[in-house]
Amino acid sequence: MSNRNSPCLWTSVPQVCPAPCDRYKHASCAFRGNIYLLGGRKKHSLRDFWKYNVARNEWIELDCGGDQAPEELEEHSMVAHQGVLYVFGGLIDSAYSNSKSPLWLFDTVKERWLHLQDQSSPSQEKDTCKHCHVMPSNRKGHSAVVMESSMYIYGGYIDMRGTSQEFWRLDLDTGTWSLLSNAPVGPGPRHSHSAMTHQDCMYLYGGLQGLKEQRDLWRWSFHSQAWSCIRASSGPSKLMGHSAVVYKDSMLLFGGGETQSAPRNCLWRFNLTTLTWEKLPSLPGSIAPCRVHHSSVGLGPAFQPEPPSTNAKETLMSNSLNNNKLRPFKNKCFPSRSSTWEPGEDIELQAVHTVKTKGLKDISPALKKTKQWKNCLTFENQEAIGEVQEGELSAEEMEDDLAHPMPDLLLVLGGRPLKEQGAISVWQMTLNES
Repeated sequence: MSNRNSPCLWTSVPQVCPAPCDRYKHASCAFRGNIYLLGGRKKHSLRDFWKYNVARNEWIELDCGGDQAPEELEEHSMVAHQGVLYVFGGLIDSAYSNSKSPLWLFDTVKERWLHLQDQSSPSQEKDTCKHCHVMPSNRKGHSAVVMESSMYIYGGYIDMRGTSQEFWRLDLDTGTWSLLSNAPVGPGPRHSHSAMTHQDCMYLYGGLQGLKEQRDLWRWSFHSQAWSCIRASSGPSKLMGHSAVVYKDSMLLFGGGETQSAPRNCLWRFNLTTLTWEKLPSLPGSIAPCRVHHSSVGLGPAFQPEPPSTNAKETLMSNSLNNNKLRPFKNKCFPSRSSTWEPGEDIELQAVHTVKTKGLKDISPALKKTKQWKNCLTFENQEAIGEVQEGELSAEEMEDDLAHPMPDLLLVLGGRPLKEQGAISVWQMTLNES
């Protein structure tokens, strides 16, 4: 049971160059303590790709050029699974996007893009059954989550067709798409909403049905393959352009607004056990930023809990000792020489080389000395982290490093209103819980 009215501390994290410019309608996700940020919009659509080392507060710009990388994207999605980032949707030119597959993969080890070509014509989608080998067309403002070895995409705005209620599943082992539900029972047409997973369910909140804002909360059961509406007497108001992340046995919902010109800074917590809402207050002198069309990423074990049947340490050890082979789409991706991928072609990914950080074993004691907040990752502690040295870890070294996980914190990146100049807006939040 969570503490009621747990106060939170908000801190602005100053950024130094090189760093991405401020933006909104971008996508971000976390993998192994790094945050990846792609595209979005400022005065125009952006085509850049960045990796953020949270502990060192450093950005590195990654390659986003070439035919395999995505072009300018807005309101797209990006999720991580076993060392591969999956980017979907967000293409700007509707006429062009009708003939182009809106799915890209990024190997975080080789730092290489792969664009997967369409398996069928987009016109075939209208009569799709769940067993047909097709994929969804380009869309914006949809949601994407990962459950076990699948990515699930809901809704989105499809140019010329309006808001969609399609619910798609991509099997990350085989690369096969299936349409799960397009029935009237459920959230209905929706875009600019939020979605997150907890245990065997996906939770979807708010967004837009056409031009009408919503404040409803829906739950999809992966076990029963059915939607249910969760009704509560209190909770957030109508929201679009907000964000939601899992935190322990709760959902944290931040920001958004009824329009993108009226951003809010409310942080709500929905207890997934008691099905009740609480609005979380900020500590005195700590003010959350007003943001809409931002992105939020949770770091630390409380924000990224492992499934009940998965042991994170055993998984990493197994990957390291068993030739470190990652096998998305059953090895059907990232060719070493060819620039295109054809069905049936067997390709393997290289090992995920763990980055060895000098002084990493001392980071936990250093963070405990932080006086400002017992659980806050402050960047004055960079001296305790030291210079990065790349190299493979032995099994014993990996186990030692895993003993000191990153502190639990929520990062909010970008969003409107934008800063006129300078680097992207980054805020961190920690909860005061015993």
